[in-house]
Amino acid sequence: MWAMADKHQKWPENAPGMFFVDENCIASKFCVSVAPDHFKMDEDGHAYVFRQPATPEEEKLCRDALEGCPVAAIGDDGGSESDD
Repeated sequence: MWAMADKHQKWPENAPGMFFVDENCIASKFCVSVAPDHFKMDEDGHAYVFRQPATPEEEKLCRDALEGCPVAAIGDDGGSESDD
């Protein structure tokens, strides 16, 4: 299994739900190129999830972005809103 982002370091701009981007983002824009309907770049120079996937196809695109992130800054917390 690959490394994954830390939900305790996720950016506040992330839309609530399964996927998120954390503070390790280096603004490679990989996620935006893979899933532009779900990831955006913040003016401060990091990506975030602005819309969670609603279909299996959209979830696959977000998962592809997660798996290809060069610094493992994208996470999947299973949709939990808890920060445990």
